[in-house]
Amino acid sequence: MNDATPQPPTRNVELGASNEPFQNLHEFIGKARANLNQNAWDYIIGAAETETTLRRNRMALDEIAFRPRVLRDVSRVDASVERFGRKMRLPVMMAPVGALEIFEPNVAAAAVTRAAGRFGAAHMLSSVSEPGLEKVAEAAPDALRIFQLYVRGDDAFVEDIVSRSIANRYTAFCLTVDTAHYSRRERDIAKRYVRESRLRSTGGDYQKALNWKTVKLIKDKYKIPLIIKGIATAEDAQIAIDHGVEWIYVSNHGGRQLDHGRGAMHVLPEIVDAVKGRAKIMVDGGFCRGSDVVKAIALGADIVGIGRLQCWALAAAGEAGVLRMLELLEDEVIRTLGLLGVTSFAELNKSYLHAAIAANAPSVFSAYPLLDIEPYRY
Repeated sequence: MNDATPQPPTRNVELGASNEPFQNLHEFIGKARANLNQNAWDYIIGAAETETTLRRNRMALDEIAFRPRVLRDVSRVDASVERFGRKMRLPVMMAPVGALEIFEPNVAAAAVTRAAGRFGAAHMLSSVSEPGLEKVAEAAPDALRIFQLYVRGDDAFVEDIVSRSIANRYTAFCLTVDTAHYSRRERDIAKRYVRESRLRSTGGDYQKALNWKTVKLIKDKYKIPLIIKGIATAEDAQIAIDHGVEWIYVSNHGGRQLDHGRGAMHVLPEIVDAVKGRAKIMVDGGFCRGSDVVKAIALGADIVGIGRLQCWALAAAGEAGVLRMLELLEDEVIRTLGLLGVTSFAELNKSYLHAAIAANAPSVFSAYPLLDIEPYRY
């Protein structure tokens, strides 16, 4: 076992670091609520129709318990991994979120990319977040950047975006495939609210018509690693593998598209079994604690996407908030790994997990029992 000198604690996460305004992850949420109007708040905490899929995301995580091992030397725990040929401080990616400018109107997505780059995580930029592909690349040229596309045009449109992503040194390219029809997000409908980015959006019929031919087009013409986001069955994972897709992204859009879907962590084992190591796997959907990240990696994921927590941190304190959130998340991950009896993710596997009964009623806030916010108040 590792007998090296214990590592220093993560910056200012220990009790007593009073100069830091955020000591726990839930503290970003209260500050974000104070900074956001009702429309922006409902946009990030809400989901489709009955919001069942959103709650199942959280339930699927809470239905996994840990099986810790003891009497192992865990004086030094390293949470870093290598992904995309680069060292990452955590196997974590800021998931693609549309309209990030709602939460930080000045630099928006660029702030998230810079924070992720400064920390050593990845950011997947949504094609419907400002300030756009080129400006984000210019703002954070050395960050691990991935570009995500909603298809709003023909093959020439797709080829142009892929080419621009390559020219601007994005590490990988992602197609989102679970938005053939825009869902009924009833929090917005009840208030008759439509985001400005949706009012500006055109070409929705192209997303409805999107099929495997576009995947083949990209794979045939470009060498950039391709990610398919929105895979929810073994059958579609197999088709993606057959097309040479390098990354399968397990996601139900945070519960914001198809209602009554399965929780992401209920889907993940099916995908891992189908992929059989022939592609890498991303997952998002309700992940907001370090223990959540550990569970996903133990089940076979390679990277975990952080969505709502990213937005709360951005709304609370901009770029500095996202960086601080990642520091706290890392601290939770390191402590969880150490308490499980492992010193790195390489030592982790599903033998450290066990099926359990969820202890909390699932909601968008159920991971934060100290939070005093009514989740469904308009």
